[in-house]
Amino acid sequence: MAISAERIMLGLFLCAGLLVLDGCSLRLGDFTVLSTKNVDVSGVKQGDRFSGEHCINRVLGFPLGEINWKTAMDQALEKGKGDIMIDAVVSYKYWTVILFAEECVIMDGTVSRTASYNR
Repeated sequence: MAISAERIMLGLFLCAGLLVLDGCSLRLGDFTVLSTKNVDVSGVKQGDRFSGEHCINRVLGFPLGEINWKTAMDQALEKGKGDIMIDAVVSYKYWTVILFAEECVIMDGTVSRTASYNR
């Protein structure tokens, strides 16, 4: 029994389709305070703006690690010597060159200190 060219092409298209499918789930971070509303922060000692970033690489579409917002935020808080971030902006960047890619999450905001901060 001969296999037709149409069946071979269909099989190749199905295999190619399976190779480009990609999916995952990941934990983005743990936040003590997070709001999209204006909040009175008059009792907070405000500092300067700092940013932190966490990046992972991808090879052939497969991630070499997990992107993590907490790592990016902790990096910014350590730079600013504070414990909260006000007016925070979360950005995502991604670039790819043929078989290699990098994706990053960037946390940028005014690093501030609450009364309970004791470092």
